[in-house]
Amino acid sequence: MSYPNHGCSDEMKSFLLDLPKCEHHLHLEGTLGPELLFPLAKRNNISFPDDFPKTEEELADTYEKFEGLDGFLKYYYISMAVLITEQDFFDLAWTYFTRVHKEGLVHAEVFFDPQGHTDRGVHIDVVVSGFKKACIKAENELGISTKLIMCLLRHMPVSHCEETIQDSKKHFENGTIQGLGLDSSEANFPPELFIECYKTVSGFHPDVKLTAHAGEESGAINVVTALDKLNVTRIDHGINSVEDPELMKRLSDEKVMLTICPVSNWKIQLVKDISELPFQKLLDADVPFSINSDDPAYFRNYILDTFILVQKSFGWDMKTWVKISKNSIRGSWMEPERMKLLEDKVDQIYAKYN
Repeated sequence: MSYPNHGCSDEMKSFLLDLPKCEHHLHLEGTLGPELLFPLAKRNNISFPDDFPKTEEELADTYEKFEGLDGFLKYYYISMAVLITEQDFFDLAWTYFTRVHKEGLVHAEVFFDPQGHTDRGVHIDVVVSGFKKACIKAENELGISTKLIMCLLRHMPVSHCEETIQDSKKHFENGTIQGLGLDSSEANFPPELFIECYKTVSGFHPDVKLTAHAGEESGAINVVTALDKLNVTRIDHGINSVEDPELMKRLSDEKVMLTICPVSNWKIQLVKDISELPFQKLLDADVPFSINSDDPAYFRNYILDTFILVQKSFGWDMKTWVKISKNSIRGSWMEPERMKLLEDKVDQIYAKYN
């Protein structure tokens, strides 16, 4: 089967670079590329399993050959072992921010997985402090507004998730962590397992935001459950929402944004080609979505590369990208003044090319 390639002209590449971008589905641990992983391993005297790639080149090549989500997660969790000190977590996040700043990113609502670290004996305060310092530096020096979202690992025992929530309470209460998410393998771990976890976090701070990975590996029912039982206002992935016409209407009516990650969906073989993703169905149904890089160090595509690949697959005009960009801004958890500023910037960029 052949897939479309509409190309991406130099003018369109320039437009996509200039377009203000918001990222809502970015795992900070997923930005740990080989070029940082091996130096951190050396810094912290960390050894990898015997079958782990020995060089940056070998590891990068391995990242091109993931066999499904579990294949990716294997390397994802092994690599976390190099993250130990506050400086490690700062370096990881700052490396991401400095890279995507050059690609037009202006707002980042970033995920982190504390259980992947506390389970190794790293205190949650160390993780949060390192990431928060990088977020503050990104805002002050790069002009990137940020939100920090703690994710629960759904494959861990619920009791472990509940302990993590209690350990993070003060960070929610003082506004350092501003949202709660739910990630890891969706199969066999439906949203309803975490109802009490979400209810508890909702009580920590009146402005806490809720989201969850749903409708990626599993069907639209998980999206419905996340909305109804977890009271989320956003859905991460959510591509299988198109299976349910009533859900699609609800997403449109309630302006529930899907944070879609086309390259990761393709690389873990949920689709054979990016062009198979239901972007056009979502546009036609007026369901808002943003385009994100997910775990870009592993899938070898940061935000601008992702935009360009989507353009090659769908051949959209600039007006369509303006709609996507504005929906992405409106679906963000940013202050209204910032939202208005960025929407105006989108209009300015469009006018520049038209």
